[in-house]
Amino acid sequence: MKTYPYTICDVFTDQQFGGNQLAVFPHADGLTTDEMQSIAREFNFSESSFVLPGEDGCTRKVRIFTPVAEMPFAGHPNVGTAFVLATSGELGVIGVGQKIRFLEHAGIVRINVQPDEKGALVCELEAPQELSLGKILPPDPVARAVSLDAEEILCTRHQPQQASVGFPFLMVELRDVAALQKARVNPPGIDGLAALGITPDIHLYVQSRDEFDIRARMFAPFEGVGEDPATGSANCALAGLLAQLDDRESCDLTWRIAQGVEMGRPSVLNARASKKDGRVVATWVGGQCVLVSEGKLFLD
Repeated sequence: MKTYPYTICDVFTDQQFGGNQLAVFPHADGLTTDEMQSIAREFNFSESSFVLPGEDGCTRKVRIFTPVAEMPFAGHPNVGTAFVLATSGELGVIGVGQKIRFLEHAGIVRINVQPDEKGALVCELEAPQELSLGKILPPDPVARAVSLDAEEILCTRHQPQQASVGFPFLMVELRDVAALQKARVNPPGIDGLAALGITPDIHLYVQSRDEFDIRARMFAPFEGVGEDPATGSANCALAGLLAQLDDRESCDLTWRIAQGVEMGRPSVLNARASKKDGRVVATWVGGQCVLVSEGKLFLD
């Protein structure tokens, strides 16, 4: 019988039982792809991460699984995995900060691990790919998919559109926080989107301009995740989209984003984007994490 240690942490929060749950297997050597998928299904979190020895000069190779599929890139598993490795001493002495690199299917994910002014570790990732934009949809089928009226989707700056920095999401701006709170997955509407050839996860957002710049929710029915409490890859792509829509040719922008509130798992994500000569050249997202538990998995 083989034994594999794991750590569970909450990502994009400074409080236990907030943020997005993550199971990290820091020594996943010897696990097959099917075994990783079965383990992720057993934990049934949005994602679980499996850490392998580094390749091509990278600190580690990381594979990420939802309960139903492997992901080429995801935000909170990278932030949480970096946090777990740092707090366990796997990365050596952090000191005033350390830059690490994870090799993933979508490319190299660069992560800065640094203590804040209170000594808490903050991990910020740079997306492995530049912003790419995909299909644009009218509001009606998208509204049906999330149980809203078409008038509650705001199309002033953009219609619902696919955006990716390593994994695609359908970005949908809503009229107000009330619409965001009301949204629910509507399976027939989801099937309608699939009939249009749209199967990315749906990221809803509103520019709240309260204590946060943005409030968001993310539904992932195609990945076996009803709703995600904190989605770093989606908010990274959103930062890129908003930067691309900015009238300025060059700018550096930041956003403080709330997600997971409606699920009772409030999360705080800090996203930023850099635009040079009319092109978004990089996007980042980061935040704090909290350790929850450690254990061992026994595999026959």
